[in-house]
Formats: sequence, structure tokens, C-alpha cells
Amino acid sequence: MTSGSELLALGDVRIRRVGFGTMGLTGPGVWGDPRDRAGAIAVLRRAAELVDLIDTADAYGPETSERLVADALHPYRDGLVVATKGGYCRDGPWSWRADGRPEHLRAACEASLRRLRLDRIDLYQLHTVDRRVPIEESVGALAELRDEGKIGHVGLSNVGVEALTRAQAVVPVLSVQNRYNLAQRGSEPVLRACEEQGIAYLAWFPLAKSALLKRRGELATIARRRAATPAQIALAWLLNRSPVLVPIPGTRSVRHLEENVAAGQLELTAEERETLEGYLPSTLTLRGLTRGAARRFVGRPLARRARRRESAP
Repeated sequence: MTSGSELLALGDVRIRRVGFGTMGLTGPGVWGDPRDRAGAIAVLRRAAELVDLIDTADAYGPETSERLVADALHPYRDGLVVATKGGYCRDGPWSWRADGRPEHLRAACEASLRRLRLDRIDLYQLHTVDRRVPIEESVGALAELRDEGKIGHVGLSNVGVEALTRAQAVVPVLSVQNRYNLAQRGSEPVLRACEEQGIAYLAWFPLAKSALLKRRGELATIARRRAATPAQIALAWLLNRSPVLVPIPGTRSVRHLEENVAAGQLELTAEERETLEGYLPSTLTLRGLTRGAARRFVGRPLARRARRRESAP
């Protein structure tokens, strides 16, 4: 088995296997500025000391997250991978609209370069597949940007195996960023494809928030026995799950950030891994899940009661 203490080759660098996702540093609904800007800056600066991958996107805010990253961390330290994404447009809180047109992606990438104060983005990811645009055209634009030296490597987000295969025929794909956690494993085929091809898998929503971390059930029992938090055990399970998996939890708290990163030092026993393999939180509620996840767990009729809208990382 693997652990988070091991490094993962990501393009030209080797990174620690817990990263940091910045979506939660924006305002409510991933819209506008954070309520505590100084706190967001502090978390980012501490993150840059503890992790080697900072993940953001032009759609977070929109633009807010990228500006925060630059304000907090520029000039960037050697070895820090700043990854961003393009391919979504925003019309309001929790509103996401795909735009995978080559001209949009080129303009989005160039705007991200300016906001991040970079000449070259280490990892630029297609944020989602636009069903109106063949993925070959979308990643073709990213391949051109790579050839021009504006991005170092191409990644994908929110994709299935077919889309990954089609994209790989156009340009080498360094990473895939999909949702994955103890309770939500719908992207398992993509994770296995990434393993086979040596592609990094960046797991967004790795803690499933309140639905996963209620202090009851097997997860909490293992956490108490190991003198750890449920979040640390959930992250340790992910790190043991696959050698290519890199969870990118986000937080507004320096303390929680430090706890998340410390999960990389936890080695789960075979018995603990087996217990968690079949884990389903006894306290799982619709309130803690997106609509898609609620459908998988309780069926479509009850899922209509889910209170959260599907969101993008």
C-alpha cells in the first residue's frame, strides 16, 4: 500500500500527495470575495509551506481565487505547482455554465496568466467537457497553448474514461481532477485508468463535508482509536487507495489545513482499510450531499429533496 509521505511525479517536479484546493476561499456560492480576506491569505501562505500543489480556477469567484493566490504567494517558491482551470462561465452563486470553445479557452488561459502573474501555468486543466464542443477541439486549444509555452502541462476535470481516451489522442494528459471520497466513488473507472497510464488523479471534494465527517460510525471509531480526526482517517484512506491519488481538500482554517496535511503520515492497518472499503456513513443525510450523490444513495424520488445544488470544483 502507499501513503501520503511518498512523493508523486507531476510533470517536471515531485510533489507531496496532499494538495490544497482554493474553491472554498471565495464568497458564498463560490461567488465574490471571502468574508475574511486576511484569513484566506493566511491559509494560502501556510498551505504553500506545507503542500506542493495549489489548485484554483478562473471560475472560483469568478477570478477571486486566482487573485488571492497571486496576492498571497507571488513570487512563487521553487517547487510549488500552481494549477488552474478554464472552461466554465459563471452567472451567479452556484451557477456554472460550460464553455469549451477554443477561443474561450485561449482567452481564459491568457487572463489566468495575468491574474496569477505568471509567464507559464504549470498545469492548466479543462474544467469540464462542453457537450456542444467535441473534446478534441477543446484540448486541441490547450495543446496549442502548451506548444506556445503558455502552459506546461494539460489536465482534465470532471471527465469519464471515454473523454480521457479521446483527449489523450490529441495531447498528453498529466492529470485528471474528479470528485472522489469514501462515500462517493462513481469515478472509480477513471481512477483505474489513471493508474494504468500513470496519470495523477486529483480528488476534489475528498471529505464530502458534513455527510462524511459526522462523529459516529466506523470512521469516527477508527479516528478515536488512532487519536486522529475523522477527516485525517478519510484522507489517509484515499492516500492508501491508489499511488496516483492526490486529495486536494480546501479549508478556511489554518488548523484544519495542518490536520489535513498531517494525514499523509498515517498508515492504516489492513483491518482498517477493509472496514473503510465498505464504509457508508450511518448519519448520511441529503443535506450533506449533492443531487447526484443523493440519487446514488437513496434513489431519485428522495433525491429531489436534496437541498444543495450540484457544484463544480
